[in-house]
Formats: sequence, C-alpha cells, structure tokens
Amino acid sequence: MHSSESGTYGAERPRVLIAEDDTITRLILKHWIQRWGYEVVVVDNGQDAWQILQQERPPEVVIIDWGMPGIDGIELCRRLRDKSRSYYHYILMVTGRTEELDVVHALESGADDCLGKPFAEPELRARLLVATRILALQNELIHAREELRAQAMRDGLTGLWNRTAFLDLCKHELDRAARTNGRTGLLMLDLDNFKLVNDTYGHLAGDLVLKEAARRLSQNVRSYDFVGRFGGEEFFVAFPGLDRDQLCQRAEAIRIAICSDPIPTPQGDVSITLSVGAAVAVPPQKSVSELLAIADVGLYKAKDSGRNCSVFCKKPQSEILNSNLPHRDLCVQCDAGSPSSCVISAPCTC
Repeated sequence: MHSSESGTYGAERPRVLIAEDDTITRLILKHWIQRWGYEVVVVDNGQDAWQILQQERPPEVVIIDWGMPGIDGIELCRRLRDKSRSYYHYILMVTGRTEELDVVHALESGADDCLGKPFAEPELRARLLVATRILALQNELIHAREELRAQAMRDGLTGLWNRTAFLDLCKHELDRAARTNGRTGLLMLDLDNFKLVNDTYGHLAGDLVLKEAARRLSQNVRSYDFVGRFGGEEFFVAFPGLDRDQLCQRAEAIRIAICSDPIPTPQGDVSITLSVGAAVAVPPQKSVSELLAIADVGLYKAKDSGRNCSVFCKKPQSEILNSNLPHRDLCVQCDAGSPSSCVISAPCTC
C-alpha cells in the first residue's frame, strides 16, 4: 500500500460503486480498488446501479461508464444530482469519449470528474484519493452543521429542548396522534417562589437549582417523551399516548421526584416545590397553542390553590381561547384541595 493512502485521505475510505458493462474494464477496476483497501460493489448496468443507490446506506463514490444498458451514465448523473437527495455522491465518469464537448457534457450533467479509457493505475488511484478527500471534507462540514443545529435547539443552561424546538416537536406529535387517533398529554411545570431562591442564595445557586430540577425531570420521563424549558423557571413535557389518569400519575411522580430532596448548592441546600398544570389533547385537536392554553389554566389553578400540587384541566379549548377573563377566573369551579393532602388534585370540571 502506498504511504499516501494511509494518511488523512485513507483514514475513512468511502464505499465505491462500479457500474461498467465492459467485463475486462469492470474486473480491472474491481481488482485495483479492492487492493487499495476500498469496499467495492460491482454491477454491469445502470438500472442495477440506480437500485443500489436507493439503499439506506449507498456507496459514496460512484464510478460509471457513459454507455450502459438500462440507464446510461449521463442519466444516472442527472438522477444523482436531483435536489431531493440528502447525500452527495462523488461521481467519476470512466469513458472512451474524450472529446472536449463530451467531457463538458458529462460535467454539466453532474459528474465530478472524467477519466478517459484506457487509463493507468496511478491515475485512477489519484482520482480516487481526490474523491476521498472531498467526501471527508463534506462529512466534516455535515458534522459541524449538525452540532450547530443541535446547539440551536437546546437550552443553554439545562440542555433540554428550548421553547422553539419543543413546540415544533409537539406539533409533529399532535399531527401524528391525529392520524392514528391517539392522545397526547402535556404538563406545564413551574418552580414555586423561584425569585426567592435567587434573592436568598444568589443567581448562580438559582442556576444550579434549575439544572438539577431539569435533570430530575428528565430522569422521570420515558425516552420518547419531549422535555423542554419554557423559560425562566417553567418547564413543559409532552407525553405521547397518555390518557388523563396516566398523565395525572406521571405529574405527581415528577412533582415528588423534584421536590422530595433539597438541592445542594455551595450556598446551602435549597428546598423547592412544584406546581403542575396538565391537559390531554384528543383528536381532532391539533393546535399546540390550544393544548398549552388548557394546561396553563391548570397551572394557574395549582398556583391559586396554594402551590405544590397538580391540576388537570379539561375545559374546552374554544372557551379558553375566546375568553377575555384571566386564567384564574376561568377556573374558579376547580377544587384542587389542600396542597399538603394533594396527591392528584381534583380535575378541572369547569
């Protein structure tokens, strides 16, 4: 193996698809490229090549002949350059057509490079190293882009989904639930009297409390539930598939998990309590804002009932959204009971 192949370019070799109808050329290409350490897939027509390129993990480098049965090399280039495809393939056209106009036509159709027949082994190896280098750079850019995207969707302090990302995920879940006639539960959670924590222990301690509350919250949901930070000391969780009773049980379990033990900080242990508003979306309800409005009524009632409790609200969303009354006045008929004896607060029946 040549030393140039064992450095940066050869560290992560791409898979190679060879589509060539000439038997001798096909065997030569396969022999050389496998000897250089690449994984190779070989076909003798364009139709089979196209089928392979539809797989979930297709080869990244495509070496194709211009004239092939089924789908020729030019048409294959055009299909691979369709904007709907999410991954970029490096295309090397190997052809006996070496006139300037032919080369231009191949490049304009989507080929990255052209190699005229007959070709020498060192020239093919050099072209393949160029392809490997370009694909490696592309993968680095994709990885960097995904990292930035992930950072943009996460809350900087807690690592939970930020508000924008959570609402988007919740919308997709409601759409899915509408198609399957399923339910979606939502909790809105607020750390009680959190301003007092900041005033007493300082904002750095307050940040530690928020981070620990987020950690305890994340540990008490399923892997496919969505947990986000609404803002400040407020959080929300979407639960695919939960009905009212299941959601109420989940709300109380989370409240106990977050509030049962004080949170240690350098400034001292901080005891916190949690108020929770709960609601369930039942198809055909699809709007995230409607579901949030109903859960928000439950949260306000939990606050008005003395805090440190959970309130489930089932008030019709149309009545909530069309009313000019404050949330607390919308829910005057709710009876949450005393916080000290509240396991699951009485559901909102207004």
